[in-house]
Amino acid sequence: MTVQKRPYSSIIAFQNEVATLYKTHEHPAPQKTDGKALMRIVYHLGAHCTDEERLLRCLLKNRGRLAEEGIVVPGPAKYRSLLRDTAMSLKGEAASEETQTMIMEQIMSENRAERVILSWDNFMGFAPSAVRGGIYTSGPDRMHAFCQIFPGVETEFHLAIRNPATFVPAMFHKQKGRAYEDFIEGMDVASLRWSTLISALRERNPQVPITVWCDEDTPLLWPEILRAVSGHSDKITLTETDDLLASIMSADGMGRMAGYIESHPPQDATQRRRVVSAFLDKFALTDQVEVEIDMPGWSEDLIAGMTEGYDQDVSRIIAMDGVHFLTA
Repeated sequence: MTVQKRPYSSIIAFQNEVATLYKTHEHPAPQKTDGKALMRIVYHLGAHCTDEERLLRCLLKNRGRLAEEGIVVPGPAKYRSLLRDTAMSLKGEAASEETQTMIMEQIMSENRAERVILSWDNFMGFAPSAVRGGIYTSGPDRMHAFCQIFPGVETEFHLAIRNPATFVPAMFHKQKGRAYEDFIEGMDVASLRWSTLISALRERNPQVPITVWCDEDTPLLWPEILRAVSGHSDKITLTETDDLLASIMSADGMGRMAGYIESHPPQDATQRRRVVSAFLDKFALTDQVEVEIDMPGWSEDLIAGMTEGYDQDVSRIIAMDGVHFLTA
C-alpha cells in the first residue's frame, strides 16, 4: 500500500484547525542573573528516520552566525559518546560541579554560551529498540539521566514525530538481516502512540519544556523548526537551508520557487508555507513524498487505522501542558 506522507495542500488547513482548537505553550526566555542570560542546553532528540541529521548539518553550517548571539553548535563527535558514557557512569546521580566543568570544556571551546545545541537521534534509545514495547519506552529515563549531567542548567527537548504506519517500516528496514518477528517482539503496532512517550517525558522531566512537530510537515515548517531549536533572533538569517526541500522537490521546481520568492517575497511565515505548498503540489518527487508499505501481516485497514490514530494523537499532544507544538 502507498501512503503519502501528507498532502501538502491540506497541511495549512489542518494546522489552522488544530491551532484554533488547542493552546500552544511558548517556552520562557532564559532567566538572567546580573543582566546575563543563564546557559540553556537544547537536546534535539530526532526521532530516527525524520530529518536524518539535516537540522544538525544546517546549524553547523551557520554556527559562525549563531555564535554572534551566544548560540553554540558543537560537532557531534565532541559530545555523543562522551555524554552517553558520562550518563552511564553517574547511574542517575547528579554530576558534581567539577564533572560538569570538565564535560563542558570537552564539548565546547567557546568562553561563553547562552545556548548549546546537542543533537542525536540515539538520545532516547538506539534504533533496534525504538519500538520495543512502545515508542522509545526507555526514552524518559534516558533523558533524565542525560539531564543529570548538567542538573542546574535550563534544558529543552525538541522532537519530530512521524506516523507510526511509516515510522515502523522505516525503523524495521534499518535492521539489516533481522526478522520482523524479532524486531516487533509481539508489539501491537496499532497501539503505538507518540503521546505516551511525550507524557512520560514530561512526567520524568517535569521542568523541561518540549517542542514537537510532525515530520510530515517539516518541509513547510523548516525555518520555524530551525529557529525553535537554535533560538536565534530576527537579526540572523540562516543560509544553506534548502537541503531538505531539494530532497523532495525537482530541481526545476526549486529553481522556479526561488525565482518566485525573489520576485514575490513572502511577508510572513504563513505566506511562505503557502508558496512552498503550491510548488510541492506541482513539483514534489513522488518517490520521496509517497511511502510504499509492504510489511508482513499488515493490511490496508491496519495502515488506515494507524494513520487515523496518529492524527488523533497529534491533537492529544497539542493539548498537553509544557508542550509547544509547531503549527501554522
